[in-house]
Amino acid sequence: MQPETAVSGLRFAFYGRTSTTEFQGPVTSRAWQREMAASVISGHGAITREFFDVGCSRRVPWVRRPQAAALLEQAQGPSRGFDAVVVGEFERAFADRQFHEVAALLAAQGVAVWLPETSGPVDLTDPDHRVLMQVLAAQSQREVVRSRHRTLAAMTAQTVEQGRFLGGRPPYGYRLVDAGAHPNRAHAAWGRRQQRLDPDPVTARHVRWIFAERLAGRSVAGIARELNERGVACPSAADPGRNRHRSGQAWNLRSVAVILANPRYTGREVWRRNQCATPGGGRRVLPAEWAISASLAHPALVTEADFVAVQQIRAARVTDDGVIRRYLLAGLIRCGLCGRLLDAHWVNGRAGYRCRHGHNSARPAPPGRPKNLYVREDHLLTELSRRQLVDGDAYAPNALAAVALLRSQTMVIEHDRTGWRVAACDAI
Repeated sequence: MQPETAVSGLRFAFYGRTSTTEFQGPVTSRAWQREMAASVISGHGAITREFFDVGCSRRVPWVRRPQAAALLEQAQGPSRGFDAVVVGEFERAFADRQFHEVAALLAAQGVAVWLPETSGPVDLTDPDHRVLMQVLAAQSQREVVRSRHRTLAAMTAQTVEQGRFLGGRPPYGYRLVDAGAHPNRAHAAWGRRQQRLDPDPVTARHVRWIFAERLAGRSVAGIARELNERGVACPSAADPGRNRHRSGQAWNLRSVAVILANPRYTGREVWRRNQCATPGGGRRVLPAEWAISASLAHPALVTEADFVAVQQIRAARVTDDGVIRRYLLAGLIRCGLCGRLLDAHWVNGRAGYRCRHGHNSARPAPPGRPKNLYVREDHLLTELSRRQLVDGDAYAPNALAAVALLRSQTMVIEHDRTGWRVAACDAI
């Protein structure tokens, strides 16, 4: 932000934005946006304040962009130091209906917004300006959607047809090695190289051992426990530089389960297994939607047959009479002692639930840990059908209706050693 200087005419606050630092030059981007803004206000005043966000997507609301939020905050004060706001390009500052929201906030403080597209201040009482803002908002949103579609389609083709490594952390058991010049001639001319996965001489044998033990019928907890007892470094400890967000302390159930579920150990490149959360909410990507290379892209650590066999071991187990084990209250019972969801637990031929208060079989139990909490499903279902679950609702006529009522009302059962109660998810 620049210090205030004496100017003739209006005092302007310049706002600009660049999405990334890896693929865009913030200095260059700021320069051309400011030059465009200066041309818009030429003869009307000068820029006395500057707000420039780096690393923010246009889809992020202004109140969540550091510099944009600072601009809005300063606009509310009498000593703000500017009379109007100017941007270098609509698409750099706004997406969808953001302009109308921001313009309304600024207009309430007597601050106008100047755009290159209107060659001056925007007047939302002017029908032409209103139509232009709608067109610009639609165009900005269309650019986001089009860019996303092109990028996803290109990355899918690169994975399926070329088996290319598209970035990110290599899976435990692999390391990155040079795979030759970049296939794009322009990138190759700049010296960029491809990379591919190659078995890591230290950790690859542990991956093979994990799959072999699982195929032999060993539990995930037993595998994690032995790895810890043998002092094998867990994934985040083996590669701390790429796992700064992990503790690196020890193996746990999830770290072993993630390895057993990763199809890249079969030698095929796989992309889009996970989809990032979007403003509308993320979703689980089904295996049928994954992008999988048509041929082997790197050395395999496990055969495809063994990998498939391991996934079958992880599938739902059946009882002695061949019936699949089903848990009607899965995800609906929380521990009243520690707040965790109870785990489904089949015992004595019937469904039940337990809470070990954060303890798992991969580590020894800490001293003073509360005793495990056990709940029988049949007993709880009987009680549920007899109790009024939600104020104003009638008694559930049967157990299934009680479960459906809990899920539809986003309610959970809080259970401890003395009894249980029904509460909203965010009330626990």
